[in-house]
Amino acid sequence: MSAPEAPTAIPGGREAAERRLHPVTPLRRAWAPVAVIAGWAVHDPGQAQQQLTRLTATTLLVALAVVVAAASLYGFLSWRFTYFSVTDTELRIRTGLLFRRTAHIRLDRLQAVDITQPLPARIAGVAKLKLDAIGTDKKDELAYLGEGEARALRAELLARAAGFAPETAHEVGEAPVRRLLHVPPGMLAVSLLLMGTTWGSLLGALAVPTLVWFGTHNVWSVLVAGLPLAGGAVTRSAGRFVRAYDWTVGESPDGLRIDHGLLDRAHETVPPGRVQTVRIVEPLLWRGLGWVRVELDVAGSSNSVLVPVAARAHAESLIARVLPGVTVPPVLSRPPRRAGWCLPLWWRGHGLAVTGAVFAARHGLLRRNLSLVPHAKVQSVRLTQGPWERFKGVADVHVDTGADKTVRARLRDAEEAAALLYAQADRSRTGRRDARPDRWMAS
Repeated sequence: MSAPEAPTAIPGGREAAERRLHPVTPLRRAWAPVAVIAGWAVHDPGQAQQQLTRLTATTLLVALAVVVAAASLYGFLSWRFTYFSVTDTELRIRTGLLFRRTAHIRLDRLQAVDITQPLPARIAGVAKLKLDAIGTDKKDELAYLGEGEARALRAELLARAAGFAPETAHEVGEAPVRRLLHVPPGMLAVSLLLMGTTWGSLLGALAVPTLVWFGTHNVWSVLVAGLPLAGGAVTRSAGRFVRAYDWTVGESPDGLRIDHGLLDRAHETVPPGRVQTVRIVEPLLWRGLGWVRVELDVAGSSNSVLVPVAARAHAESLIARVLPGVTVPPVLSRPPRRAGWCLPLWWRGHGLAVTGAVFAARHGLLRRNLSLVPHAKVQSVRLTQGPWERFKGVADVHVDTGADKTVRARLRDAEEAAALLYAQADRSRTGRRDARPDRWMAS
């Protein structure tokens, strides 16, 4: 457990007690000096080997003892001078012995508070708290806290972000979760086997050694060329399976909860009201089974997958939870046939539908991607038209979202695109005016 430290003065006259991280944290941070030495050895192995051959056994043992002692001291000092505290309005993280750094994370700017547990952390009973805030390029983190303390702190931060009074926020506890969807391991394994990238990697692992054999007729050359490719194909699929194992999506007052991982467990949150775009991805080999993958663009957050594979009906019900009032358009209109002169064959994969709640654009002929953008999340609309498109009377409409992403409706009739440009601008203004406030635990 982290020990309480000296209080820190905060506005309003009250004080917030500073706390330290879990005592196992120095073991994690002690690896930094060792990593520097290992990086030098890998960067210049010849020089490293030459230096090692000059040393006697006694010198090596003394050097090893010095490295271990220095690493241990570094880990201890970095832990000793790292504190965090929760005030009425922000989370403060103070680090550094010589050069001090204090991160001020405003609670009303929190996007998500996620808990991750790599395998060693699960064994030690600790967890890492990752904090996603608006306006930051990367997540701040507290690594490591006791597992129970991490969950309690997460609940308190979310409660304060939702507007609960500081004196009662710690009593709110973790919000209850209702399970919405669970991905069976068998379904996940089959979906990975039916991915085009999996088959492409396997074909590459077969084709390259074959070509090497015909060129060299040397078994060792074939093994050197083929084994890394085959190993890479297997490990990529296995890694995806391990990361997405036991994928569970639940609903709670503070958003959708996502839990997954076989070895390293992750507990993520899709913040309410912050989802800018939802994508339904439909690989070619999944269509006969009616399976899809659902991805997200969340403003200021790196969370990007809602569910790795699910039946389309289940996926659409989840989308309705993420984007209340939004339904997936059943039919999308294709570009005019003359668009085939601009994009032969592949023009058939594009489509568009605009409803009262969402702008929906599809692209891809073999691997379909359908993007759904609520009108309230549209930041700007643009129309572009190249020389050949202008000659054929078609144009592209670009919709920019708050997640710095762009959704394109390609090769639309030029008059339709111009009308869509102005109509979408009006829909976006109306959508932002009528949108509900983005608040944690909003009723």
